[in-house]
Amino acid sequence: MNKKVLTTREKEVFSLLVKNYTTKEISKKLQISEKTVRNHISNVMQKLEVKARTGAVIELLKLNEISL
Repeated sequence: MNKKVLTTREKEVFSLLVKNYTTKEISKKLQISEKTVRNHISNVMQKLEVKARTGAVIELLKLNEISL
């Protein structure tokens, strides 16, 4: 897997996801729409070439892009 550069916002979204925030809660906290949150998640999944959010979380943890 090539290391892909994540945006600050993508990292913020996944940092909240691992803290068990819902898409709706993330959108309120970051003051963006739920669709935008889902787009960030999809973009990260594409960059990391994974099929699920959990796979993205695992890869981001391995790359030290997010922490628990």
